[in-house]
Amino acid sequence: MKRKKKKALILSVFMILLMAACSSRTNVRDGDDYIYCLNPDKTGLVKVSYEVQGEDVVEEAKDILREMQKPADETRYTPAISKKIKVQDCKLRGSILDVDFNSEYRSVKPLEEKLMRAAIVQSLLRLDGVNAVSLSVDGEPLKNADGAVIGLMNEDDFVENTGSSLSSYQSGTLTLYFANKKGDKLVEQKMDVRYSSNVPKEKLIVEKLMQGPTGNGAYPTINPDTNLLSVTIKDHVCYVNFDSTFLTSVYDVLPEITIYSLVDSIIAGTEATQVQITINGETKAVYMEKIDLSQPLEKDMDWVAVNDDE
Repeated sequence: MKRKKKKALILSVFMILLMAACSSRTNVRDGDDYIYCLNPDKTGLVKVSYEVQGEDVVEEAKDILREMQKPADETRYTPAISKKIKVQDCKLRGSILDVDFNSEYRSVKPLEEKLMRAAIVQSLLRLDGVNAVSLSVDGEPLKNADGAVIGLMNEDDFVENTGSSLSSYQSGTLTLYFANKKGDKLVEQKMDVRYSSNVPKEKLIVEKLMQGPTGNGAYPTINPDTNLLSVTIKDHVCYVNFDSTFLTSVYDVLPEITIYSLVDSIIAGTEATQVQITINGETKAVYMEKIDLSQPLEKDMDWVAVNDDE
């Protein structure tokens, strides 16, 4: 009789532990909403289930950042953001989310800061309408340990240290073309990137162009509200499919500058020799009532400035 009671007790304890494991916030399944926090050793990221609240993207972003500071309610993860760090401003600029922190952000140790930054960016990128995140401290752009401005970030800028293999990521240098200050010429910018091998290079190039330049002397060319629907290469032709927002320019640049920032950048970095720009899958479009997009376009380096005075 005592043996049966002992077996029943062991079974009960086992079931309680099993239920606790199943209800763990780190037991994130496909389709679940989640944010990123740090593992207990603060050496990697952990997905933590969380249903975001808010009436718009900015309110949702603030809600995520608050949740990332709350004390963990289990031992499988730890908050990504210290309670001392305060969000001073949060705003949406097209598809770019700008977040400004107080000076306490700078007190975080380098390794932990990199993981914290990865958790923040990858959590915020899960919001609809956010394609890139820009961080600042007391209004000044966030810089790395070498003093260089980090600039815009998306998920390709981080290795998700939650079981993903480092070998599934690769580094490279992109040659991108943005507008000069006058908007009448293209300027070349070299951009070092680390990205998932699952992301086609042509898609990476277009996304980086849409996010805009990271250095001085270069200016964006593509409407930041544009949605990229698809990018593929077939028979050396790169097909770039945007929604109709692409046809509306919000920057003071010549139409040719926007188009050839795309064409020249893609051809410089891929096997493509031509670029076909489509709108919602259709080729019957004219950009800014000037450039016919019905046929594939070849590179045109005549738009690239040959010196800094242009």
